[in-house]
Amino acid sequence: MSRRTTLLPSGPPVDPYILAILGTVGVAALLPASGAAATVADGASTGVIALLFFLYGARLSTREALDGLRHWRLHVTVLAATFVVFPLLGLAAKGLVPAVLTPPLYSGLLFLCLVPSTVQSSIAFTSIARGNVPAAICAGSFSSLAGVVLTPLLAAFLLGSTAGGFSADSVTQIVLQLLVPFLAGQLLRRWVGGFVRRNKKVLGYVDRGSILLVVYTAFSHGMVAGIWHQVTPARLGLLLAAEAVLLAVMLSLTWFGAARLGFGREDRIAIQFAGSKKSLAAGLPMASVLFGPQAALAVLPLMLFHQMQLLVCTVIAKRRARDPEAEPTPESALEPGTPLEPGPAPESAATATRR
Repeated sequence: MSRRTTLLPSGPPVDPYILAILGTVGVAALLPASGAAATVADGASTGVIALLFFLYGARLSTREALDGLRHWRLHVTVLAATFVVFPLLGLAAKGLVPAVLTPPLYSGLLFLCLVPSTVQSSIAFTSIARGNVPAAICAGSFSSLAGVVLTPLLAAFLLGSTAGGFSADSVTQIVLQLLVPFLAGQLLRRWVGGFVRRNKKVLGYVDRGSILLVVYTAFSHGMVAGIWHQVTPARLGLLLAAEAVLLAVMLSLTWFGAARLGFGREDRIAIQFAGSKKSLAAGLPMASVLFGPQAALAVLPLMLFHQMQLLVCTVIAKRRARDPEAEPTPESALEPGTPLEPGPAPESAATATRR
């Protein structure tokens, strides 16, 4: 099996990274870090989260993203779907507690509704469906930039004590582990951007390895605390059903809502794929900072939603590509083997436009 997510002509994507995460969860279940090992794992996890957000900042070109403001209505629509509509649906899901979801699983479901959109998979599916690829790049970039600030703030406000609330310690932790490294990456991008581009493949492995460490640390805490007794197969099935409804509602709202707002076909495709997705790469480290020892259950809904969105959006993208009004796919369109999530962001919207 390829180590990278591939878009197979005959079926939905096979995401080996999800398998790697599940394998890491298995290792944490059998050999959880405890005592001195847990202290070392916590320190290493804190360091790699800071590194991740530094690299996110170094990759995102603020100037080139701002060039996309010419299409501001599209980007506002995607941001509204990501940080307004999704959270409102998450709050409405409170009615599923406790009959369908346990309080910890609901907290995880609400958290996934607060996570920013993806960059890579939004571009991949928009390209396959023959939509507005430059707009998808800009929309994903805007969402990532906004999510560094909005996701922790929304989580602290909507999840309250579950995610640490607005205590001085939690705010300091968010600023030091997420915002400061991200801003440092943005400020130093002029000097380190070239290195990041030249070594994007190697740094992609750093991303993946770092997130696996975060997953191991979070699930080790869960095993030591015995929180998995709260999750039964029936609860997992109900969680999957709730997430399937959530994804279906967002895919419908972004597609038909964009039509009501007067967007054309290519823009509607970009809005649908950028506005209905959630980033596993950004969400996992954020959850580790916000939830601490409770992060294992908090990230479970996000992990399941991530794979579900890949499967469903692959089918939709291929159907959109067969629309009679679809333009022929350019030769330089997305090639098979492009990583969907996580990994280095595309170099720039300007590059995509030139394509």
